[in-house]
Amino acid sequence: MPSATIKLFLVYADPKRLRIAEISNWNGKAVAGPRAELDDILAREESRNAGVYFLTGTDPDSGRNTVYIGEAEVIRDRIKNHLDKDFWNSIIFVLSKDENLTKAHIRFLEGLLIEQANKAGRALVKNGQASGSKLPESDRADMEIFLERIHQLIPVLGADFLVPISPQLHQTDLNPVLFCKVKGIVAKGIQGIAGFLVYKGSQAVLSERPSTKEFPYAHTLRDRLIQEGVLEKKETCYEFVKDTEFTSPSAAAAVVQGGSANGLTAWKTDDGRTLKSLEEV
Repeated sequence: MPSATIKLFLVYADPKRLRIAEISNWNGKAVAGPRAELDDILAREESRNAGVYFLTGTDPDSGRNTVYIGEAEVIRDRIKNHLDKDFWNSIIFVLSKDENLTKAHIRFLEGLLIEQANKAGRALVKNGQASGSKLPESDRADMEIFLERIHQLIPVLGADFLVPISPQLHQTDLNPVLFCKVKGIVAKGIQGIAGFLVYKGSQAVLSERPSTKEFPYAHTLRDRLIQEGVLEKKETCYEFVKDTEFTSPSAAAAVVQGGSANGLTAWKTDDGRTLKSLEEV
C-alpha cells in the first residue's frame, strides 16, 4: 500500500464531531460524524452523491464493536432507512469527488468491504450476504485502488473494523515473541501496533481464580471469548483457535491466567526477560 498524506478538516474544531477527510492525489473523500449530528451531516452536499457508508457502534447484546456496511446512489436517502437500528452512534461515508462512481462500482466496493470486515474479525458485521457486482477488468482495477485508500482513511476517522488482526510489527530483538506460562500451560504472543496479539494454539487455564468474583474483568473477557468460539475447551485447558488481539498485555495475561495479571511481568522471552525489562532498555 502506498504512503499517503491525509488532510483532515474539523468542521466544528472538535475531533469527535463532523470531519472531512481527503488523501492527496486521490479523487475520493470521506465524511464522518456522530449520529447525534446526523441532520447536519446529511445536510452537506456530499450526502447527495453515490458512495459506500459505514454505521458503527456497539451491539447491545454482546457488547462487541459492530458495523453495518452499505451502498447507495444517494447516501442521504438511504441513511434515513437505518434510523430504526439502535446499535450505531457514528457514521462514515465515502464518495468520489468527481462523481464517477456508478451503481456497479459501489456494489462492487460494498461486497469486498463486507467480506474484508468479516475476515478482519474486529467487529460484528450486521450485513447479511454481500451483494457484490461484476466489473470490467479496468474498472475493477480502479476500484481496488479506491478500496486501498478507504483502508487508509477509515482508521484515521476512528473505525478499525477493516484492519487485519496481525502483529503489524516484525519480530526483532527489541520486539521478540513472548510467553506466558502458568500451571503447565503456555501462551505465546507479541506486541503489535494496535495491542497485544496472542497466537493461535496458545493455551489458557480452565479454572479461574477466586478473585474474579471481586474483580470480574477477566471472567467477563474469558466468557466472551468462549461464547465467540475463540477459546475452545480441551481436556486440560482452553486453546485459542485463532490469533487474538487484546488492548493490553495485562488483558491478554488475565485471560491466559484466569484472573487479574500484570502483563509487563507475566509475559517473558524464552530466556526469562520480562516485557517490562525489554521496554526499559
